[in-house]
Amino acid sequence: MTLPLRSILFVPGDSERKLEKALGSEADGLMIDLEDSVAPARKPVARDMAAAFLRAGKTRPEVQVWVRINPLGGDFALDDLAAIVGARPAGVLLPKAEGAGDIRRLSHYLDALEVREGVPLGSTRIMAVATETAASTFVLHEYRGAGMERLYGLTWGAEDLSADIGASTNRDPDGRLALTYRMVRSNMLLASRAAGIFAFDTAHPNFRDIDALRETLDACRREGFHGGFAIHPAQVEPLNTAFSPSDEDIAVAEKVVAAFDENPDAGTLGIDGKMYDRPHLVQAQKILAMRDAFAARAQL
Repeated sequence: MTLPLRSILFVPGDSERKLEKALGSEADGLMIDLEDSVAPARKPVARDMAAAFLRAGKTRPEVQVWVRINPLGGDFALDDLAAIVGARPAGVLLPKAEGAGDIRRLSHYLDALEVREGVPLGSTRIMAVATETAASTFVLHEYRGAGMERLYGLTWGAEDLSADIGASTNRDPDGRLALTYRMVRSNMLLASRAAGIFAFDTAHPNFRDIDALRETLDACRREGFHGGFAIHPAQVEPLNTAFSPSDEDIAVAEKVVAAFDENPDAGTLGIDGKMYDRPHLVQAQKILAMRDAFAARAQL
């Protein structure tokens, strides 16, 4: 089965020390950043270092290495792509995406560069940060459209969005996300699922408050998110734990699957005082398949 990345660790593309340190991370994916964490004057250095890191191939076999490029509307995106496509990243993260048109435009660029570099056509996937501007929140439905074969997943952003709309904060006085941002987050989740792609939670800026992170991630998993981003190595383990099937999930799933195996003609069954029907069976099968797939990936 196609597996989501439970944890994706951002790494500044112009920091050799942090790139080397990332090799010891337990993250499912690394996101080499050419955008926000790299000053304009350092962009060329970051591109060269990102390409060299990819070509060195020092990561564990199961780790995917992606690159966050700069926005398509700016001065750096094409140079980013020209520098890194030949080094064969697993994919690129597009910030400040504003609908299907941006994905198709990026896909056309990737088509041309893959042909030029001798990279298998279509092998460079795309993730998009789909909510970093006010305008982008009104076109989330477009990601369900045709011609999106490269699109792997969506994520959302609160910091850039609050700056775009002129908000002084994106939090309520109690520290929770304000209503506007909770709404945007939910709409992004629905858009990704409607498009049949993965949904990733945004990075959490307070990397020292691990308890709060675990609480947030537990809610994300319950709602249907597949994984999330980390800005610090300490956030990786909570992400991996939150987005892996728990022992309790697995135990219940095994009971449900076993019960329906024993009663193949049943539409509903009572198990431990609760009623389960066919949609519960499908979900239980997905949980067990995910358990097995994560175990297999860990053995690569």
